[in-house]
Amino acid sequence: MLTEIFKGFIIGICASAPIGPIGILVVQKTLSSGRKAGFATGMGACIVDTLFAIVALFALSIAQEMIDNHREVILIAGGLIVALLGWTMSKSNPIKRLRSKSSKLVSFKDFGQALIMGLTNPGAIIVIFGLFAFFGIGSSPDYNAWTTVAIILSVFAGATTWWFSVTAILNHFRKKFRLRTILWINRITGIIVIVIGIALFCEGIYKLIFHLLNV
Repeated sequence: MLTEIFKGFIIGICASAPIGPIGILVVQKTLSSGRKAGFATGMGACIVDTLFAIVALFALSIAQEMIDNHREVILIAGGLIVALLGWTMSKSNPIKRLRSKSSKLVSFKDFGQALIMGLTNPGAIIVIFGLFAFFGIGSSPDYNAWTTVAIILSVFAGATTWWFSVTAILNHFRKKFRLRTILWINRITGIIVIVIGIALFCEGIYKLIFHLLNV
């Protein structure tokens, strides 16, 4: 059981480490609004990874088949949502947010944005499923309830540890940036997320056209 818990913890870290839309969002939130906003964003990603871990444990083959059958729709819808969130990021004013006193509302909004982006990002789903398959978790029928819960919690703990560490480091360097620099970082990261969203959308359109031509 300890081995499975350790594997789950590593999966949580590995699922969070790639610099995708969520990673860029966490960087942007931490630098523009502080560690609290960045960590709230990371926790949104943790919840998504945990949900995907639950799916991987209980219905990996079913979920994988569903993703394969609807990959084009997932890419198109996910790409549009990611691009829209990137547009919102690029247009937001970090200076105004730094002066805002409604930190609880801001953190909840950051959490929600990460949750939506993670749930609509097909890459996040594929990474979790791939990691579970690589570590051989989810294929054994011998897991009892305690082992299953322990694996899920260890994935959550691994992801939380990663985002806690990342936001702490970013917040340390944030103090060395000027407000204008943070504003430009905000815009650039937003544009990068828009490009990722457009790329996902175009990939979905390409696969849809290719599928229709071969029907």
